[in-house]
Amino acid sequence: MRLLLIEDDVQIAESLGRALRRAGDVVDIYGTARDAEQALRAVDYALVILDLGLPDRDGGTLLRAMRAQDNHTPVLVVTARDELNDRVRLLDLGADDYLVKPFEMVELQARIRAVARRAIAKSGGDIGVGGLRFDLAERRAYAGDVPLELSPRELGVLEMLLLRRGRVVSKAQIQEHLCDWDEALTDGAIELYVHRLRKKLEGTEVELRTVRGFGYLLQHPQG
Repeated sequence: MRLLLIEDDVQIAESLGRALRRAGDVVDIYGTARDAEQALRAVDYALVILDLGLPDRDGGTLLRAMRAQDNHTPVLVVTARDELNDRVRLLDLGADDYLVKPFEMVELQARIRAVARRAIAKSGGDIGVGGLRFDLAERRAYAGDVPLELSPRELGVLEMLLLRRGRVVSKAQIQEHLCDWDEALTDGAIELYVHRLRKKLEGTEVELRTVRGFGYLLQHPQG
């Protein structure tokens, strides 16, 4: 998933970012509400992790503005405020969940998965083609009932192909899906991930085609 982490404490932000990336997520990090708003206009995020104590504006004000602008990206609020009235206010503003500091990384990751599951359920569930299924919340791919052993980057490629199943996906689109703004992938690296993914999809009911000059296409051979 591509996540937006809005946290002004550099040490906390870097620590959380490293842990989330190790789990296979792509993470953009910003420390002000202004920068976060610009990022939200430019990128379609799967989930926002929002700290309330921002230097230029209260995180609750940013959350209210998101919902007023019809931005329904799931938001997990991270806060040091543990009063009942504060929690109720956050939920009324449109937060999908909240986590009180200090917290353990495993709990943050569990809450991210839970919020993602609820968002996916609202949109119609998992994605798939033929007998291939991708559990977006748990970040697992299955051929029938058998889990596929894929690296985080291979999962990211498969996710993009399934989100645009039946349509050609360019290398540029895959790169944007896999990388945050501080990272880049060469065409050769993308070709390598696609090659490895194609090998692991052998024996399933889908085929991963190369459309020369355009990109890649995931499809069921029988349509």
